[in-house]
Amino acid sequence: MTDITANGAFSRKTAVALGFFDGLHLGHIEVIRQALMKTEYPSVVFTFNENTPLPKFRTEEKIITHDMKLFLLDRAGVDHIYAPDFNDVKNMTAEQFVSEILVKKLNAGFVSCGYDFRFAKGGQADADALRRLCQPLGIEVCVVPAVRINGETVSSTLIRKLIKSGEIEKANELLGYELTYSLEVVHGKKNGRKMGFPTINQLIPDGMAVPKFGVYKSITFAEGKEYPSVTNIGVRPTVTLEKGEIRRPVMETHIIGFEGDLYGKTVLVSLCGYMREERKFSGFDELKEQLSKDKETAVRK
Repeated sequence: MTDITANGAFSRKTAVALGFFDGLHLGHIEVIRQALMKTEYPSVVFTFNENTPLPKFRTEEKIITHDMKLFLLDRAGVDHIYAPDFNDVKNMTAEQFVSEILVKKLNAGFVSCGYDFRFAKGGQADADALRRLCQPLGIEVCVVPAVRINGETVSSTLIRKLIKSGEIEKANELLGYELTYSLEVVHGKKNGRKMGFPTINQLIPDGMAVPKFGVYKSITFAEGKEYPSVTNIGVRPTVTLEKGEIRRPVMETHIIGFEGDLYGKTVLVSLCGYMREERKFSGFDELKEQLSKDKETAVRK
């Protein structure tokens, strides 16, 4: 997948999927799939970069990072991404958006969007307006209805709620993939190694929807291989802090069957299921005993 944000206009027609795609869940994927189905055209995902998100998302916590969004779009087979700064387009009228972006920049022959898609200054235009403006220009418009799973409409709001309540399996069902973090491995206190359970430590970025504190069954992708793992997300209440140190959410993952040094490397960890709550133990002996049980449970489930 190539980023065409700074490039010139297309000389051939394209199939464009429109949306912020903040969670890249099944509803978003259906919008993108419609563009991918137009195999006679190269596919383009129009979204926004992460520096100036849409006003309605400024108070919302992210489900995935921008880098993870790009990774998933590339894996889905998207050819190009066009992600301008929101400030560059926020004052456009609906007519300007269609003429300047869809026609002149992207040379769209087909456009897909969600049923709740809004665009133009102040979000004043909707999917019906998009269809009305594109029809005289010969641009086919596909408006994707709400995607429902088990009677519930798939939405980023619902997925955030599920993540924060520890219902990770249900969240994954609505996402269409296992919630995955691609983060740098940082140095920790190495207490896990001392107990025979070495872990990689990764800091959850500010502004992310933090999963419910606790222990998760996970899958870790390290050095080109996939490993079963156990991930604890929380503030490590059993660990004594040094003076001036504060507790902040951290992911500690014990990778089953892996030996090696991952410090400073970016590692993917996917959460598969919630196992138990985080709690404070009487000491490291009790913690070690519980870690052994967690490892057995993770492998067995």
